[in-house]
Amino acid sequence: MLQGQTIRQGDLLYLSLGAANRDPEVFVEPDRFDIGRADNRHLAFGAGPHLCLGMTLARRELEVSLGRLIQRMPGLRFDEQRPLRRRADSMVLRGLESLPVRLD
Repeated sequence: MLQGQTIRQGDLLYLSLGAANRDPEVFVEPDRFDIGRADNRHLAFGAGPHLCLGMTLARRELEVSLGRLIQRMPGLRFDEQRPLRRRADSMVLRGLESLPVRLD
């Protein structure tokens, strides 16, 4: 049984990776980008024995590249006048198609 639904042997299940990290029972406002989110138990790099070996390198690369971008372009801001466009071409993966920014 899973959340009140009986799963029988031979039943076909569909795993949607697009739902990962967007569970409203785990995350407050799961679809809102919040870089300072506390208690962020996301699944981006897996967990336990399936933890991504490249996790530390990926985090460091992101930290360095975003830090340099902000240093070089301190006026870079989200453009709140133009909406984010989310991908609509996949039921499996979710993400942005575009992230409008402006340089003040």
